Amino acid sequence: MKRIPEPELMLDPGQVQAYAHADFAEPHEHFISLLVKKLAELPTKGVALDLGCGAGDISRRFARAHAGWRVDGLDGSPAMLAIAREMTVGVGLDARIEYHEVRLPASPFKGTGYDLIFSNSLLHHLADPGVFWSTIKGWSEALSSIFVMDLLRPTSRAAAAELVQCYAENEPEILRTDFHNSLLAAFEIREVETQLEQADLVHLQVERVSDRHFIVWGAAGA
Repeated sequence: MKRIPEPELMLDPGQVQAYAHADFAEPHEHFISLLVKKLAELPTKGVALDLGCGAGDISRRFARAHAGWRVDGLDGSPAMLAIAREMTVGVGLDARIEYHEVRLPASPFKGTGYDLIFSNSLLHHLADPGVFWSTIKGWSEALSSIFVMDLLRPTSRAAAAELVQCYAENEPEILRTDFHNSLLAAFEIREVETQLEQADLVHLQVERVSDRHFIVWGAAGA
């Protein structure tokens, strides 16, 4: 099935509110557990970058699991970032997490590379996937750790509909529609492997981890 791109930013107020307050505990905890497993040698202290942080749930989960780390969350949606800041203050993590409105492509806004760059479900939102990987390459250093998780494109619209029914049956219609569109906009693993070759990131590993997710991980300069 050919990829069907979707809008890069969540700007609709109804969509932002639905997404920010939805229960993503299971996939987001899966993200953190896989990150911890694949990057088992992370130091006890560092600075991480969350690319496409949205409402900041994964930034907060990572910060709670890694008490010695600070996190910069980047997103292009001011409405989403406003919710992220409010929620982060509410759980007392605002001293360790900062949110920044940045739309890719962009120049690094800090002078040095991050110890860790992670991202959940940003890649499929971008019309040009090369922007994503060039950002990771340009904003990291040789020893930086990378961890990316994103959706896999199903083989057909019918398969996409089945995934929506399986995992979002009881969600609001706006989230069901968004999930369906995101599946159609996602990439296949072979496409991701080609993207990594083009970005000179072939040393990063790619693995399918569920019926709808893949991960990419490793050291930026391995």
